[in-house]
This record gives sequence, structure tokens and C-alpha cells, in this order.
Amino acid sequence: MSELAEARRQMVASQVRPADVTDRRLQDAMLAIPRERFLPRSMAGSAYGDMEIDLGEGRRFMRPRDFAKLVQAAGVKAGDLALDLACGRGYSTAILSRLCETVIGIESSESFASKAEDALSDVGADNAVIVTGDVKRGAPDQGPFDVILVNGAVEIVPDAWLSQLAENGRLAVIVRENGVGRAKIYTRKDGVVGSRAVFDSMTSVLPGFEREPEFSL
Repeated sequence: MSELAEARRQMVASQVRPADVTDRRLQDAMLAIPRERFLPRSMAGSAYGDMEIDLGEGRRFMRPRDFAKLVQAAGVKAGDLALDLACGRGYSTAILSRLCETVIGIESSESFASKAEDALSDVGADNAVIVTGDVKRGAPDQGPFDVILVNGAVEIVPDAWLSQLAENGRLAVIVRENGVGRAKIYTRKDGVVGSRAVFDSMTSVLPGFEREPEFSL
């Protein structure tokens, strides 16, 4: 077993499983997909650390623990159509490709999107596609979606995302409110969207998703 493969095994054993991530399909996907392939080569040695990784352009790779807990909370099923927002270099898209029928990754950075396409091809994610576009807009022409995953925290959840949920669809996102981050699952049921908090997380806020400052006289 290579050093990076052993680090990947240790990541699942020491970070993911102890965080109450019991979904074996998700564990297997994280064991199979090489995280380092979705990072610059100079960062390969940091791929399996218990930390966020700075990708540049104000973007960060989520901690393995937080990512795994968020995906598990979304309850991804084999027949689902998934939307992966702010997919970066494509790691989250690759993981979702192992769990659902089809996944569409939306990425605003053309550079990241190009690298994601190459990496997904390398790992054989044939049921995944990357689209360069406005993350806030989502993919209204491709939905509705059974699962929408957001790779980073937001201070405001766009209505466009909620409108693209299918019946019983789930939006998994970390919401920062008053300095506190909580992973939330928004679910559409009988045309109404409700939400529940599932765990705390200090995942970094995505650029452009900060709340406008309020001024008072």
C-alpha cells in the first residue's frame, strides 16, 4: 500500500468513522477516491489532514469530517440526481458519483472546472459532468434535483437552490449565522421546504455568499 493510500485509509478510520459517519457506501467511496488527485501536486501531502486546505481564489477544501457528515446527512440514494455546487476541483463530485445515478457539478471558476473535468476522467466518474456557471443560480434547466450539496458555508441560502429541489429533495449546506456555523438539511415535502440543523461546523464561507452589512443611524 502506498503512503498516500495508507493516509487515505487512516483518514476514514480516524476522522470519518469516529464522527458518526456510518454509511458504508460513503466510507467506501472515500477510501476509493484519491483526494490528492483533486489538489495541486504541491499539496498532495496535505490531502488527508484534519483541516481545510486553501485552494486559492478564496476557496477551501472542506475538512474530511465535515464533508463526510454533510454528505451522509443528505441521504444520497443510488437512483438520485444530484447537484454539486461550488464543486471546486471535483472531489465532491467524484464522491457523489459513487453514491447516486447522475451528478452535475457547478463551478464558477473556469480554471477549477477544467481541472475537475480532468480529474473526474482520471477516476472514471462517467456519470458526472462539470458545468461552468453561476453557483448562486444553480442549474434550473437540469433539475429538479433529489440532492443538492454545497461545498462551503453560506450566510444566505439563495431561493434558487430551494426552488430546484424535487419532491422529497434535500439541500445540504452549512449556514453561518451570527458567527456560528451549522450544517442544515432543507427538505421539500408536499411543496413546502423545511429545515433542520444536524451538526456544528466552522467551514469557511464561500466568496460572494456573505450577508450584506446592515447599517443603522
